[in-house]
Amino acid sequence: MTISIEEETDVSFSFDYREVAERVINYTLIHEKFPFEAEVNLLLTDNEGIRLLNKDYRQIDAPTDVLSFPMIEYEAAGNFVQLDADADNFNPDTGESVLGDIIINIERVKQQAENYGHSELREFAFLIVHSMLHLFGYDHMTEQEAAVMEKIQSGILEEMQILR
Repeated sequence: MTISIEEETDVSFSFDYREVAERVINYTLIHEKFPFEAEVNLLLTDNEGIRLLNKDYRQIDAPTDVLSFPMIEYEAAGNFVQLDADADNFNPDTGESVLGDIIINIERVKQQAENYGHSELREFAFLIVHSMLHLFGYDHMTEQEAAVMEKIQSGILEEMQILR
């Protein structure tokens, strides 16, 4: 598995964010039974960095907490059956499935942790799990989709003992 982590801003947490990111990404891959070695890119930025990306890619001129850019289109969320039939889903140099990019706003991690009354670790891990599920084709545009996604997110964080 290849996890590339890049920082565009100062990242000052009381925990080893690189170790947490790798552990959460790996656990989510296992939990969802992703059948291939995977490649995930994680960018840590600030309000201005994510605002610019949100404006460029979603035409929303405002900061957000996290953005996910899946590289794979799924017939159904979490259904990985068709992936091996399409070579475009794999990095030709490594053979790993290229899942996509996760961009996390560190300023929002800190703010939301305080607002929700839980740790920065929990908020950081939550945003990674949330984004990983987007990279697996899950969404939350309808109440039903949101309920499915929330159940999986909560289950993963509970199993990892990363609680509120």
